[in-house]
Amino acid sequence: MAGYLVSDERKVTTHRFIEMKQKGEKISMLTSYDYTTAGIVDRAGIDAILVGDSASNVMAGNSTTLPMTVDQMIYHARSVVRGVKRALVVCDMPFGSYQIGSHDGVANAIRIMKESGCDALKLEGGVEIIDTVKRILDAGIPVMAHLGLTPQSINKFGTYAVRAKEEKEAAKLLTDAQALSEVGCFAVTLEKVPAKLAEQVTKSISVPTIGIGAGNGCDGQILVVADMLGMNQGFSPRFLRRYADLNTVMTDAIGQYVTDVKSGDFPNEKESY
Repeated sequence: MAGYLVSDERKVTTHRFIEMKQKGEKISMLTSYDYTTAGIVDRAGIDAILVGDSASNVMAGNSTTLPMTVDQMIYHARSVVRGVKRALVVCDMPFGSYQIGSHDGVANAIRIMKESGCDALKLEGGVEIIDTVKRILDAGIPVMAHLGLTPQSINKFGTYAVRAKEEKEAAKLLTDAQALSEVGCFAVTLEKVPAKLAEQVTKSISVPTIGIGAGNGCDGQILVVADMLGMNQGFSPRFLRRYADLNTVMTDAIGQYVTDVKSGDFPNEKESY
């Protein structure tokens, strides 16, 4: 048996995503950015892995996701794909790779798919980018939409606060989700939106919603792997549940290694040739 609760070892596909919604089976999703972590996440039974442009924050230490390039996303996605057997691997299209126009968007989408080997792409935005989404879909590339808090638009919003609390923005989000679903997106990520709105969106579209800070009414959930494992201690949003304290575990282990090296205890006779 693969994973903790996984009896079906078949590769997860976009079609199975929709099947899971139809069956009422919740979808589990985490980020990964490297081969080693992705292999562990996959073996634990995760349904999908997002190679997020959050690598900009988690891996590179940037304050926003904006600096990520297509080349960098391909590097991370290729590394993840090599470590995964079962999970659906979705790669973010980074800022600037599709906002200029549909021609550039399709060209970059094709390049990411060809060079990384991932299964699908994720794009932030609503009806404003729907022509680009259509063209990418027409090229045979599955697309996951992303609505609500869209980190690539942080300079426009000026804050990472909850989105769509006002009626006008909530109505637009619902309209965007329906339009993106109807055009052929296989799933919609909802980030930091009111739980009631997320549940309304989930019930109104035929494809799965994946929530992060969007309540329990979504069809699935996603977290940043370093956050849920407790590697990052400074980031504590309301929606985050920490399942481990790897920051302490790793610090203690490395501290013990330093002590053993300094004292001459490592390596001992059995650890020498």
